[in-house]
Amino acid sequence: MQANETSGNTQHFGDSPAARPVERPLGRAIKRGILNRCPACGSGRLFKSFVKPVENCAACGEDYTHQRADDLPPYLVITIVGHIVVGGYMATDLVWPLTTWQHLAIWTPITLILSLLLLQPIKGGAIGLQWALKMHGFGDKPEEREVDTASAYGDRTA
Repeated sequence: MQANETSGNTQHFGDSPAARPVERPLGRAIKRGILNRCPACGSGRLFKSFVKPVENCAACGEDYTHQRADDLPPYLVITIVGHIVVGGYMATDLVWPLTTWQHLAIWTPITLILSLLLLQPIKGGAIGLQWALKMHGFGDKPEEREVDTASAYGDRTA
């Protein structure tokens, strides 16, 4: 296949400049999600409540109804908070001999507060990750519908 040279980029016959995929930098998308902003435009809000994403971005119209953050944000929060709390507990236990109830009085509130503070930004980052990698319907092309094979085989007679 022959190619035309246009401004240093190879353009194949049949391709148009408008058909090229839109650039989606991973780091920028995750950062915008962590900051509670739309990964696509950076100006619209990402959440309408604590961890409930908006249906569409108010600024650019990006659809978020098909996002699937599911278990990744809680898993990451548990991992991060667990490392902080267990490390803090072990360091505190080496310096001061505290009783069990004193450790519970210190580390239970810290665990709850850190978990609540980290959950929304990490879920926003997960949505930004999905958008940047074109996962779960965030691609440029609409998802193709599955062909109903039951109707195709139902037409046959034995």
